[in-house]
Amino acid sequence: QVQLVESGGGSVQAGGSLRLSCAASGDTAGYCMAWFRQAPGKEREGVAGINRDGTERYYADSVKGRFTVSRDNAQNTFFLQMNTLTPEDTAVYYCAAVRASCSVVGVRGPYDYWGQGTQVTVSS
Repeated sequence: QVQLVESGGGSVQAGGSLRLSCAASGDTAGYCMAWFRQAPGKEREGVAGINRDGTERYYADSVKGRFTVSRDNAQNTFFLQMNTLTPEDTAVYYCAAVRASCSVVGVRGPYDYWGQGTQVTVSS
C-alpha cells in the first residue's frame, strides 16, 4: 500500500514558478510516479511521469520545456518544478503511483494510488 501527500500549491502570477512535492509512504521501488491535474470543467490530464532512477521522464505536450519532474528516492519524495506558469496551468494537481514501468503507463495511466490534490492558481 502506498500513500501520497502533495504540498507546495498556491497562487502565483503568470510567468512565475512553483514547486510541488509529493511525499510517499510505503515501498515505491518499481513504481512509476506521476503528476496529473484537473481544471474546473475539464478532464483530468497527465502532466509528467518519472521512473525509479529518473532515466525515464514523460511530459504532456502542454508543459514540455516548462515543467520538470524529479525524484528523491532517499526521501521517498518526488517533485514537479513548474516554471513560466500561465493561467491555463490553473488546476488541482495530484500525484499518483503505479507499480509498473513508466514506459508502459507514461502520463496516461492507469495509476493505482493518488494523493488528495493541491490547488495551483495562476493569475494573469
